Amino acid sequence: MKVRQTLRRWHIWLGWLVGIPMLFWTVSGVIMVWKPIEEVRGSDLLADPPPARLTAPPVVPPQVAGLPVERLALEPRADGPRWVIALAGGPKRLADPLTGRLLPALGPSDAAREVTSRYRGRASVATVRRTSADAPPLDLRRPVATWAVEMTDGTRFYVDAATGEILARRTRWWRIYDWMWGLHIMDLDTREDTHNPWVLGFGLAALFTSFLALFLLPLSVRRRRKTNSD
Repeated sequence: MKVRQTLRRWHIWLGWLVGIPMLFWTVSGVIMVWKPIEEVRGSDLLADPPPARLTAPPVVPPQVAGLPVERLALEPRADGPRWVIALAGGPKRLADPLTGRLLPALGPSDAAREVTSRYRGRASVATVRRTSADAPPLDLRRPVATWAVEMTDGTRFYVDAATGEILARRTRWWRIYDWMWGLHIMDLDTREDTHNPWVLGFGLAALFTSFLALFLLPLSVRRRRKTNSD
């Protein structure tokens, strides 16, 4: 009798302890599956980039003599194909394939043009702001200097400031989803650490509470039968 009463008290107090995180896990899980993942990601908001083709003069190699080139690719951009030059241990650069000249870094209007040339939604550009590689936005989480092109519906596109590549698209629902994911794994700071003490501790407490319930159930049923028979 005393053991059963002690275990029941443990079960009640542990139930209160894990009740709140279990509510968070359930609510965040429901919200994360509320909309199709394609809509969350905004998969249909950007058209695929066209092939990088040149129909006029022959392609001129970029003027990179003496530079430590790691990778060289011809990629499509809003103003036409561009050489994308990855320098070993350094930033990326763009070059004009018709002249071979290195191009300056993109400005805000260039970034907006990269987005609008492929954008398939109904919103328009609201703001364009620069982000730093040293302190990237939480919804980007990549150490790259970008232009954040925000649309009037709240969707953000992150354009690589060096190459013009659209690195990420973030809808409003994506940001809600991301916040709920952080709540689900109990890591609202980085939203990436699934192996943290909070989620492990509450998970083990919930598991122990479930085992207690399974252990106490037959004892309670047996006691009720004995009481009824008496």
